[in-house]
Amino acid sequence: MPVSQELLDILCCPSSKTPIRMITAEDLKRLNSLIEVGCINYADGSTIDKPLAEGLITTDRKTIYRIDDDIPVMLVDMAIPTTQLEDF
Repeated sequence: MPVSQELLDILCCPSSKTPIRMITAEDLKRLNSLIEVGCINYADGSTIDKPLAEGLITTDRKTIYRIDDDIPVMLVDMAIPTTQLEDF
């Protein structure tokens, strides 16, 4: 079951309080291709070793959060800063 629109309407980045939305399939594919080669880290500096099936992105496109088993993982340390992605 995908994340409901009602939940998306109330969620925001826990750090910046910026609203979030679902990441596009194109952006997710690009992110996952970089994850596969070990180029992307979480905010805490640890390397992401598992591609995202789904994700959320802040409306300012600065932060991505993974969704695992239809549950948004909105932890600051587990955020994915988009500064790692060129021209994102």
